Amino acid sequence: MSKPPVGIIGGGMAGLSCAVQLAQHGFASRIFDKGRGPGGRMATRRVAVGEREVQFDHGAQYFTARDPAFVAVCSAWQADGVVAPWPAAGTGAMVGTPGMNAPLKQMAHGVDVLWAQQIDHITLENGLWRVQGADMTEYFERLVVAVPAEQAAQLLASAAPALADEASRAVSDPCWAVMAVFAAPLPVSGDTIRGAGAKVSWAARNGAKPGRAAAESWVIHASPDYSRAILEQTAEEAGAQILAQFFVQAGIAPARPVHLAAHRWRYAMAAPASGPSARWDAGLQIGVAGDWLVSPRVEGAFLSGRALAEMIAADDGR
Repeated sequence: MSKPPVGIIGGGMAGLSCAVQLAQHGFASRIFDKGRGPGGRMATRRVAVGEREVQFDHGAQYFTARDPAFVAVCSAWQADGVVAPWPAAGTGAMVGTPGMNAPLKQMAHGVDVLWAQQIDHITLENGLWRVQGADMTEYFERLVVAVPAEQAAQLLASAAPALADEASRAVSDPCWAVMAVFAAPLPVSGDTIRGAGAKVSWAARNGAKPGRAAAESWVIHASPDYSRAILEQTAEEAGAQILAQFFVQAGIAPARPVHLAAHRWRYAMAAPASGPSARWDAGLQIGVAGDWLVSPRVEGAFLSGRALAEMIAADDGR
């Protein structure tokens, strides 16, 4: 007999990892995500610059694998051509190809996902979880919330107060990300710049990553402190200031970009909570997963989603 599907709110790495692992135990799942496609903080943005398309990894820049389970998955991804090493970021660094969201796209293949579907309310009614969006309502016996801690706290506030309280104590640093394209290569010797303690904490020549178009495109991340200081500025204001700071830190003369945009990540990097890699309330049949429960890395989100799937399967076995 097939098992009832598990509802999953959030189609980033944690939610997709949970769905893939649940399938190994015979569970179907249905994922709801407010984005237009796979990505989350591993998003890839594509823009038209003149007559060509340029893409930016404006969230996570790369990832590494340490846990044996994630190492095995990354090896399979590399064999399938959806990830590749990127030595410029350091030993063991990998990126999705042709964009950071490539492994997520592969994970989402064959999984029931409703994109562009934001969930506004969840309530427990007669033993079933009622999941509501702007124009839909669905019911599930089991529910997974795999969104950033701050968003999880709001969604769970009345439905699962204990989980909401734990999520509310998580604190995520913000990050302004700038995406710039230049007509000619910048006189920067390497493909990455790290600025520990500086206003720009990271900059990368995005077009130099494996599988990318050879455009002189850069992604520039403001530090958490600097991002917080200018958090409520407009994208235009923040982008101009961060770009100016980038030129200073790179030690080069300013150059006028042919394309400039900025994206504000309000919840970019969470300080991990102590305790298990995921949380499952067997009484309410609801759980939470995310990098904020393990480590603020792609691997942390993967391991959290996988751990929650194992908790659900174990609970079902009892």
